[in-house]
Amino acid sequence: MDGFRTIRTGVDGVRIHARLNTASPGLPAVLLHGLAVTHHYLTPTARVLAARRPVVVPDLPGFGRSGKPARAYDVDRHARALSEWLDRCGLDRICLVGHSFGAEVAARLAVLRPDVVAALVLAGPTTDPAARTWPRLVSRFAADVLVEQPWQTALLAEGVATARPWRVAATVNHSLANAIEDDLVRLPVAPLVLGGALDPIAPLPWRAEVAALSGGTAVTISQAAHNVLTTSPRRSAAAIDDHIRRADADRSWRTPAP
Repeated sequence: MDGFRTIRTGVDGVRIHARLNTASPGLPAVLLHGLAVTHHYLTPTARVLAARRPVVVPDLPGFGRSGKPARAYDVDRHARALSEWLDRCGLDRICLVGHSFGAEVAARLAVLRPDVVAALVLAGPTTDPAARTWPRLVSRFAADVLVEQPWQTALLAEGVATARPWRVAATVNHSLANAIEDDLVRLPVAPLVLGGALDPIAPLPWRAEVAALSGGTAVTISQAAHNVLTTSPRRSAAAIDDHIRRADADRSWRTPAP
């Protein structure tokens, strides 16, 4: 990514690989990818955002160029590892942007670290309770393939190859077992709930429910599907940056009790 540099930080016995751009001032945005992919999926939106504020894009443990633990992390372990990673990187106040499974991790991390998460974006958050079985989720992913742009196939293949299919499957199981709504009602900040109009994986009715449960605001990107941060970077970055500016100006986000 242009203007980005690599940082590698050891956490929980695993090295976390991330790309960082600090050319612009402001509240940093930390972008978390979903399952079966890497930080490369978020590169389009990261590049646009980097012209407006600092951006950090890590590979989750087990994915991309990050270390590969013996077992796939569940949502809680991902969140706790990233909590330590934020501390080690000196990121003490951020906007957390999670996409798909990354949104599940972001929601849990926001609950764990209200002192750090000043703004939150949940993009295409999984998993809708109506799809918390393998057959239903697979059918939604199959439907998404029909409306996504074909050039993303190489990015998906890269993600599966580096993580290995068994880890992807185990992470799907962790996602299916995770009730994100339990975290949504405890968030320390009202999130932006972002999604594509064509998204069958995190469809509009579910995203509206996510916004209602969390007190957040839903924004829909027209002509985009599940991978909205990949295929609609300018519109996604504009919505994210506007949300961060509002949150930063408001300063009414909750802090942990002493």
